[in-house]
Formats: sequence, C-alpha cells, structure tokens
Amino acid sequence: MNKIKKGDNVQILLGKDRGKAGTVERVLLKNGRAVILGLNVFKRHVKKQGELEGGTIDLSKSINMSNLAIICPSCKKVSRVGFKIEGQEKFRFCKKCKKEIK
Repeated sequence: MNKIKKGDNVQILLGKDRGKAGTVERVLLKNGRAVILGLNVFKRHVKKQGELEGGTIDLSKSINMSNLAIICPSCKKVSRVGFKIEGQEKFRFCKKCKKEIK
C-alpha cells in the first residue's frame, strides 16, 4: 500500500516549487513518483501534427514521492502517514491528529 494516492492534497518539500500545495493527479508506483496538477511545470516545444497546432505547451512533470508531504484533511497540517490494521482492514492515518485519511 502506498502512502500517497491519487486525489490527496500534498505539499512540495524540495525543488523549484517548494512550499506550494496541490492535488495528486497521477501516481507512478514503478518509479516512485507522482504528478501534481499545475506544479513542476516545464515548457515543451511540439511540432504540428495533423489537426493539433504546434508551439510551446506547459507540461506537468512527475516529482519524487520523497519530496512530497501529505496535508491531513482533518487537521489541515502537513503530516506524515502511518498505517493501522484493524481486523481485515488496513488504512492510513495522520501521525499528528491520529485520524484516518480516506
């Protein structure tokens, strides 16, 4: 089970967008990276292909998950994530307020 999932609110800890917060758009488990909507944006020059117009486009690149910290939905603070197992169910929880993260 992964500590950061699609739809989580996260804050960037390192890099050019340090301190900014955003929502995880996609998680790349194989590489241990995540794509955050509107952050870590780079310019990409593309050629015209059929009906698609050429020019420069903004592209959100992935960032390593070790450079991200989750923002707890209940206490609204940057926190670490832990796991608890109760019966057959495993879930994530905030290490600061001890509440479940859905």
